This record gives sequence, structure tokens and C-alpha cells, in this order.
Amino acid sequence: MNIAVCVKQIPDQSVPGKLDPSTHNLVREGKLILDDSDSYGVEMALQLVDRAGGGEVTLISMAPNGEVSGLRTALAMGADKAVLVSDPALAGSDALTTAKVLAAAIRRNPFDLVMAATESTDGYTGTVPVQIAEILDIPSVSFAKKVDIDNGVLKVQRQTESGYDEVECPLPALVSVTAGVVEPRYPSFKGIMAAKSKPVDTVDVAGLGVGALGVGQEIVTVRAAEERASGTVVVDEGEGYQQIVEFLESIKVI
Repeated sequence: MNIAVCVKQIPDQSVPGKLDPSTHNLVREGKLILDDSDSYGVEMALQLVDRAGGGEVTLISMAPNGEVSGLRTALAMGADKAVLVSDPALAGSDALTTAKVLAAAIRRNPFDLVMAATESTDGYTGTVPVQIAEILDIPSVSFAKKVDIDNGVLKVQRQTESGYDEVECPLPALVSVTAGVVEPRYPSFKGIMAAKSKPVDTVDVAGLGVGALGVGQEIVTVRAAEERASGTVVVDEGEGYQQIVEFLESIKVI
């Protein structure tokens, strides 16, 4: 069982973020950490490989400046190797460009399953996993709260507002998991030391062989969110409902 896990390396959330004044993009310089939401996919992949009796877990990431700090954390958890795409031309990439890059990186190694978080904690588009699946031409199951593989068939409990759906599909496939699907392990000292020697294949856009890629978006301007206006206090002395009705009529709710 060979599983590719998409992981994102993000700025440390304990440090206030800042925007580049010229591009309005989030500054991603210095040490980057593993996105907490991706640790669930890493842990699930490790457990599936163990239950399958063998295989490899390969991390797939895109980050600036050849940054590998977040990858080393996931490697210390037990992942076997990583593929990092790092290229200044990818700065400010939109979701579709990111999906194309990650899909090309995934293809560098054989895979039976691709795992990803539902969304990143610094982007929140929630569209990259399904776009990757479409580019790879494989089935996609989102919001997985439980994942099993039985005789080459992927079995997923897909979380819904009212409970969960039971979904089955053939492999290869892509699964995006929710937070809490498993309890991520803490890297041991032995794992941390072993992670330093695990292979990280670093490539640029040319090395992926996907041709020229445009970032696909431009942030024109950024402004502070407007403060919420104070509400209206209705004192009910027997006819407070009338004020509520008039308010709802004024905003055309009724």
C-alpha cells in the first residue's frame, strides 16, 4: 500500500502574520511548520499502511525557499519520504495552480491512495483536494471521518450535517479527512533523529515537466474589515414584537 499525503507548510500561527506590501500575499519567509489539519492525514496514512502489512507513505508539499521544517515533522511521525516543489515562480499561486503542481508531484511515485486535509488553516478554499483528484482522473471522497481499505476497495464514512454517508469506491482514489478522524502521534526522539536522513526530493516547475504555470490570481487591494455596528435593543412592554416585525420588513425578510 503506497499512500501520498498532501501536506502544507505554513507560517507559525503563534507569530502575527504579515502581508507583502507590494503583492498583498502572505509573507512565507523563514521557518514554516506543518499545518495541524494535515497531521490527521499523515496519521491515517501511517495506520492504513500498518494494517496493509507494508508500503510507503510519501509526503507531497509546495513551499518557498526549499523549506522542509514542516516536512521533517511529518517524517518524524513515520512517513518514509517527501517530494517538495519549491519555485519562486509559484509565489501567490491560486488553488487550481496549486492542484496542478501537487498532482504532478504525486505522479513522481506509484500510489494507491492520496490523502489530504479538507482545507488548510491559512487558505480555507477547500477546493484543492477535489481538483487534484480531477487532474489525476481518480475518484474523490471528501469529509472522511473513518477510512478503511478492504480487498482493494476504499470504504469511507463521510461526515454530513445529519450523520454520515457510507461510501465505497475502487482504488486509486483521493480522500480528504476531517480533523479528529484519528489522534495524531507525537514524533518520538528516535523519529526526529531518523527524519534528518529521510529523502526529500526537491524539484522546481521545470523539473515537474508541467510547462509554464501562471499563478492565476492577483490581489489588487487589501483593507481592514469593517467593525460590526451596534445592535438595537428591544424593550418588550407588551408590544416588542411589533418592533421586530418592522425591522424584518425593513430588511425585506418578510
